[in-house]
Amino acid sequence: MSGAGGLAWRALHALLRALLGLQRALLACLRGRRPATAGPRAWLWRRAASAAASCALLAPAAGAFAFRKAGAARRRAGGAAQGRQRWRSDGRALQKLPVHMGLVVTEEEPSYADMASLVVWCMAVGISYVSVYDHNGIFKRNNSRLMDEILKQQQELLGLDCSKYTVEFANQDKADRVLNCQSALKVLSPEDGKADIVKAAQNFCQLVAQQQRTYTDLDVNVLDNLLSSTNGFPDPDLVLKFGPVDSTLGFLPWHIRLTEIM
Repeated sequence: MSGAGGLAWRALHALLRALLGLQRALLACLRGRRPATAGPRAWLWRRAASAAASCALLAPAAGAFAFRKAGAARRRAGGAAQGRQRWRSDGRALQKLPVHMGLVVTEEEPSYADMASLVVWCMAVGISYVSVYDHNGIFKRNNSRLMDEILKQQQELLGLDCSKYTVEFANQDKADRVLNCQSALKVLSPEDGKADIVKAAQNFCQLVAQQQRTYTDLDVNVLDNLLSSTNGFPDPDLVLKFGPVDSTLGFLPWHIRLTEIM
C-alpha cells in the first residue's frame, strides 16, 4: 500500500474507533450515567478520547499529503504533455529530418540518463535509426542498463504516449528484437566499424570464390552495398558529438564520408 493510502487508512481506522467511543459515551449519558473515572470503563473512555484527538490530528495531515501527492502527479503529467508538445514542434521546425542520427560521446564518464533522454527525443521527433557510440565501449558493455534507462525516460517524458514510440534494440548479438517499431537503436563501440569492413571483405571473397564476382569488381559502390547488407542501417545523415575531443574516435569510419558532424 502506498504511503498516502496507508496514512489515510490509519486515520479512518482511528476515526471509527473514536466514533465508537463517543457512541458509548452518548449512550451512557442518555441512560443517566456519567462516564466511569476508574476501572476498565475509564480506560475505554480515555482510549476513545485519545483516538478522537489522534484522528483530529491525522485526518487533515492525511488529506493534505494525499492532495500534495495528487498535485505532484498532475504536475508530472502536465510536464510530460508539455515535453511531448515541445518535441513535436522541434520535429516540425527541422527542415529535413535525418533518417539515421549518430550520438557520439567522447567523455570519459558518459551519462546514461542524458543519453537516454537524447534517444527518447530522437524517437519522439520521428528519427528512424539511432546509433549510440562511445570510444570506450561503456554503453555497449552495459546495454541492458542503457535500455532500462531509456524505458524509464519513455514513461516519464512521453507518459501515456510511450507505447507509440517502441524502440528496437538492433545489435547483432541481441536475439530478442522488437519488430515493426518506429525507431531502431544500435549501440556501438570502436570494434564495430572495423568488424563491418572485415565482414564485408569476407563476403566479397566468398562471392569471388563462388565465381559470382571477380576481384576487379571491387569498387566504392560494391563495398557500400556489402556494408549496408551487413550493417542493416543506412549511413548516418547527422552525427551529434558530445565531449571535449574534436574527433569521432573511430565511429563508423566508412559510413560517415558524407555525414554532417556537429
